[in-house]
Amino acid sequence: MTVQSAVDALLAGNQRFTAGEPEHPNQDAARRAATAPSQSPFAVLFGCSDSRLAAEIIFDQGLGDLFVVRTAGHVMGPEVLGSIEYGVSVLGSPLVVVLGHDSCGAVAATRAAIKDGTTAPGYVRDVIERVTPSVLATLAAGFTHDDDFINEHIRHTVDLLLDRSRVVADAVAAGDAAVVGISYRLDDGTAQIVTARGLTGTTV
Repeated sequence: MTVQSAVDALLAGNQRFTAGEPEHPNQDAARRAATAPSQSPFAVLFGCSDSRLAAEIIFDQGLGDLFVVRTAGHVMGPEVLGSIEYGVSVLGSPLVVVLGHDSCGAVAATRAAIKDGTTAPGYVRDVIERVTPSVLATLAAGFTHDDDFINEHIRHTVDLLLDRSRVVADAVAAGDAAVVGISYRLDDGTAQIVTARGLTGTTV
C-alpha cells in the first residue's frame, strides 16, 4: 500500500465499525495460512493499552494487517522505538499511527499528580513522568478541556517519535512513510486525525 491508501483503509474500516457494519476482513483460515510464513502489515499502530482500544476491531482489520505496539498512555521507551522501527524498516509498513483516546487514565493520573503534587507508586510513576510534558504544555497554552490534553499528548508523541527515531524520520523525509496521530472517542467509536507528518494534503 501507499501511505495514502493505508490511511484510507484505516479510516474506511473505522467507518464500517462505527456504522455497525464491520466486514471482519482477513480473519479466516485462508488468511491465517497465507500469513503464517511471513507478514507485511500496511500500518504500524502505536496505541494506548486501554482495553477499550483494540486496534483490529475499531479499524475493522484482520490477521497480518496491523503491527501493533501498546503501552499505557502510549509512552515510549527504547523497546517501543525498536518495535516501531522494525515495522517500518524490516516489514516495510508505510504508515505509523499514534492512537490516543478520550478519558485516558494515564493522562488523567498525570493531571491529578500535577494538580495535587502527588507521586504514584512503582513504575506507574514512570508513565506519569513521560506524560507530564504534554500536560504541562496544554496547561501553559491555557486549555482545560479533556480533548485538549488528549490531542496535545498525541501531537507530542508524534513529534517525540520523529525526534528520537532517525529510521522513521528518514522514511518520512524520503516520502516512503508517514506518521499520523489519531484520537479515538470511546462513546461513538469514531477516529479522527489530529496531526500528520508526511501525508500530502493534510494540514492538521
